[in-house]
Amino acid sequence: MAENGKNCEQRLSGMNKEQHNGSFTDPSSINERKRRDREERQNIVLWRQPLVTLQYFFLEILINLKEWTVKLWHRRGIVVSFLLLLAVLTATYYIEGMHQQYVRYMEKKILWCAYWVGLGILSSVGLGTGLHTFLLYLGPHIASVTLAAYECNSVNFPEPPYPDQIICPDEEGIKGSISLWTIMSKVRLEACMWGAGTAIGELPPYFMARAARLSGAEPDDEDYQEFEEMLEHAQSAQIPNPLFDLAGITCGHFLVPFWTFFGATLIGKAIVKMHIQKLFVIITFSKHIVDQMVALIGSVPSLGPSLQKLFQEYLEAQRQKLHHKTEEGVPQGENWLSWIFENVVIVMVCYFILSIINSMAQSYVKRIQQQMYSEEKTK
Repeated sequence: MAENGKNCEQRLSGMNKEQHNGSFTDPSSINERKRRDREERQNIVLWRQPLVTLQYFFLEILINLKEWTVKLWHRRGIVVSFLLLLAVLTATYYIEGMHQQYVRYMEKKILWCAYWVGLGILSSVGLGTGLHTFLLYLGPHIASVTLAAYECNSVNFPEPPYPDQIICPDEEGIKGSISLWTIMSKVRLEACMWGAGTAIGELPPYFMARAARLSGAEPDDEDYQEFEEMLEHAQSAQIPNPLFDLAGITCGHFLVPFWTFFGATLIGKAIVKMHIQKLFVIITFSKHIVDQMVALIGSVPSLGPSLQKLFQEYLEAQRQKLHHKTEEGVPQGENWLSWIFENVVIVMVCYFILSIINSMAQSYVKRIQQQMYSEEKTK
């Protein structure tokens, strides 16, 4: 790998040989050289130079692993304590005994929480350009629980199959026992974990701005300019609100303590904002609201009765599903919809992975270019 790294340096040196002959004392020459170097890095992508990109990607991984290994060695006391705790938990997980029922319960809860935290991270990571998982996952989950609660007159859905599929419990609930707070309590864990994930997703802009400030980057530095370009591109594409990203960048730039920023973001997103969103969805899909909506649709001239009939049929189909067992299957239309949606998510995840590979390969090229700058300045 050291030989590969040397070959990469020679290749980059050959690619930049002409422009590197310019004088470091001429500002126009320096700016032109940096512009060409940036264009050169941007051409290192899988669809243009797949083999070179993969080679640089793996070399950058090795460099990062070496740096992380050194950092872990300096904190070896914490690492040893963590490994001992992991060994104890592993032994507890595999040794048979009465405790296994609690282990399985905790395993299920941890995986469930990790699932929603991960969706929350996907929703807010990437300077606001992430997948809006509230509309795609959490919102529909809250809506289905709300509809089922009023239909079943209970929130004691049997586990399993809940939450994969909602089935009315065999025993009927007490009439009028369903309230807004009952439904909120049922989905509170999922909502709070998703909100916590969105708070974690706000950390990259904070750390990027903080690192830029601590590195002493000035407005005319290349790193600072690249960061500004990336921010402008992200803000022009993101939905729906750039304020949290800007808050993270501002806090990072002014070196606001991590726990001050993250604590406030966590409270705001996982508690305040999440309860507002959850309350809005539950009210929207409450039974009396839905009945009023159906009546309102029926009052529309001409198209109203036909649209009302379609909507009523859809709601009836959803209610019938709540009383059916999982073996009876899912309607064919929903299978197609689910297949399309799953493939869209897979495509987005693949694109995210490709972007990581390209970014790390370009980071390696930038390392070599900066090393060349340093060597020439010392001559």
